[in-house]
Amino acid sequence: MSQPSFNPYNLLIVMTATIFFLGILTFLTGCVILLIRAMGRDVQNISAQTAKLAQKGLAEEVAGLVGNASTLLEAMNQFVRTTAGIGVFLAILGLVMMGASCWLALKINLINL
Repeated sequence: MSQPSFNPYNLLIVMTATIFFLGILTFLTGCVILLIRAMGRDVQNISAQTAKLAQKGLAEEVAGLVGNASTLLEAMNQFVRTTAGIGVFLAILGLVMMGASCWLALKINLINL
């Protein structure tokens, strides 16, 4: 049996394909984070319960309860923004990786001509 030759051209093709598939994986991960994590049911439930708690604190004139509820709401909003930011970053990084691999494949093709 003959050994497969692994020349620099084949190595570049493997690297390009790997970067492309990692870009797809990164892009899909970012989309999943945006769709599931940022708009998760748990976040919505906590926000709804905190709003009810703040209303109850206002009705019963408990200043500490209202202050803590507003702090919790602000923390939840920050959490959602951070999660959305991570999702967007991963999606953009995936697109950049896919674009870079396509550019590299075009360069490899031009060199081989």
